[in-house]
Amino acid sequence: MSGHSQFSLLRQRRFLPFFVVQALGAFNDNVYRQAIIGLLFFLGVSDEQRSIYTNLAPALFILPYFLFSAIAGQVAEKLEKQRLIVITTWMEIAIMSLAAIGFLTQSLPVLLLALFGTGMQSTLFGPVKYSVLPSILKPEELTGGNGLVEMGTSISILCGMIFGGLIFQIAGSHGPATAATAVVLLAVIGNLVARRIPKVDAGAPELKINWNPLPESLAVLRMAKKQLAVRNAILGVSWFWFVGTMLTSQLPTYAVVNLGGSPTLYIFALALFSIGTGVGSLLCEKLSARTVEIGLVPLGAFGMTGFLLDLYFARAGEATVAGLTLSQFVAQAGSIRIIVDLLGIGLFTGFFVVPLFALIQSRTPRSEMSRVFAALNIQNSGFIVLAALLGLGAQQLLGITIPQLFLALAIANALVAIWIFSIVPEFLMRFLSWLMVRTLYRLRVRGVEAHVPDEGPALLVCNHVSYMDALILAATIPRPVRFVMYYRIFNIPVMRWIFRTAKAIPIASPKEDAELMQRAFDQIDAALAEGELVCIFPEGALTREGEIAPFKSGVEKILKRRPVPVVPMALRGMWSSMWSRRDSRLGRMRVPRRFRAHIEVIAAPPVDGAATDAPALEAAVRALRGDDA
Repeated sequence: MSGHSQFSLLRQRRFLPFFVVQALGAFNDNVYRQAIIGLLFFLGVSDEQRSIYTNLAPALFILPYFLFSAIAGQVAEKLEKQRLIVITTWMEIAIMSLAAIGFLTQSLPVLLLALFGTGMQSTLFGPVKYSVLPSILKPEELTGGNGLVEMGTSISILCGMIFGGLIFQIAGSHGPATAATAVVLLAVIGNLVARRIPKVDAGAPELKINWNPLPESLAVLRMAKKQLAVRNAILGVSWFWFVGTMLTSQLPTYAVVNLGGSPTLYIFALALFSIGTGVGSLLCEKLSARTVEIGLVPLGAFGMTGFLLDLYFARAGEATVAGLTLSQFVAQAGSIRIIVDLLGIGLFTGFFVVPLFALIQSRTPRSEMSRVFAALNIQNSGFIVLAALLGLGAQQLLGITIPQLFLALAIANALVAIWIFSIVPEFLMRFLSWLMVRTLYRLRVRGVEAHVPDEGPALLVCNHVSYMDALILAATIPRPVRFVMYYRIFNIPVMRWIFRTAKAIPIASPKEDAELMQRAFDQIDAALAEGELVCIFPEGALTREGEIAPFKSGVEKILKRRPVPVVPMALRGMWSSMWSRRDSRLGRMRVPRRFRAHIEVIAAPPVDGAATDAPALEAAVRALRGDDA
């Protein structure tokens, strides 16, 4: 698993053209918006007129998200997705052609009309942007692919703002023509690249579109709430937009008033946040070991809170100097701390949001995914507007300073995170299991990506060496797994909460609890019927001597009832761990012999569940494990 890299996706046609198109779209949108501001300065309009634009422009851009997201979600569900992406890039060419007329005629009304059009185009593209990823990526690639998309979006927004802001400074009197040419040319390039995207089947081609936006908006919002984890992942993504909007909207004033910089220092502050977000997004794949690891979400939330708090304490008052250049600011005492804080906020923001997108994609039916992301866009736009209004109101009506606003945001972020994790303990459970596995072991994984099915039911069978086995397997398998475990292990204090939250299935022998055993077999069959992965340890208990015990007939009972594919798996190197029975058998304290010991998880190709039995599966697992327990 360590040999794979998300960057290899950038060499593959199934991903690269899509990545370029979405990055170009974000880049061009921000080139356009900053070029309008450049035109206003070029024309010498008054501060009052510029203020009208800066307040009206965001509203015009975001209004289509409220009005048309539900319709866009339905269209994205019904049409073949590559065709729809090409259509949206044709729309961008038309809209930017109108914008070019606005630049050449220096007409602000035309430019604002085109800005509303870019909002419509983004509204239509939004549900496709994330719903297409599960169709072109494997489950183990979702986190890395989302990380690349988030990185590309963050850096494209930043570069677009810089490029758009420089057009009129560099081109001088040719600024309007240069801006007009740039936005149209970027749109045309996006359209050409979009044609290279492979075809992606529609999610629900038979869907009948409801063109009434209000009832359909309510319908998609209800659809997004069907699964508790997905609902709260959507809430988490919207909160990410709230925090990002609240933070970045304050940076222009913060850079001047609190950092003592020139107006251009704002771009540096924004660059730090954007670069941090991009790096955090990319690191998610490495930290998650190519699984949809929502355990990173609490890490991201608490990291964001910590760095926001430190940003407040780093510079709680106004600067005593003014007009600092970038080099002068960096030379100031305490500036490095502020730089680290802005990078840290962005870094942990990436940890927070990327797994949430991957979770939504992995647990939403393909036939509903575009509409769920349409609901996400509706909710995101509401949180963005709320953040802007609260930030403005807190300063204008309550007299709260920007550092105090950062302090309030840090506290609110902690409270919202705790609330979400209390409602859906799976987030915190995965964080604890992720932390335990990554702290105690160094994992090597072989065959899991190739042999564990990307979709559909399958039974996983594995040797049972330690109390950590289920957590280790969960950390290496991209899909959610229902583990069947001995009820006494299931009931271990603290671990019981983790296993229950992970929907593990406790089982007992018929002598101990026949009713519990039958209930377990019923739950296993129901999970397989729903297309889930179920993992069992056919030995029935932890190994006492380090050797694999004979497989019990329970596995045959499961397969007789539902003959699904069976994936043999083996754990190697676990017998010497502190959680096996080796030390207790020898009367020793359970301490690890090597810090972060090397262990392996190995999977073999699936076998036909109707043509195998317990001895054959035992032999397969023994062969995988070899001589290393």
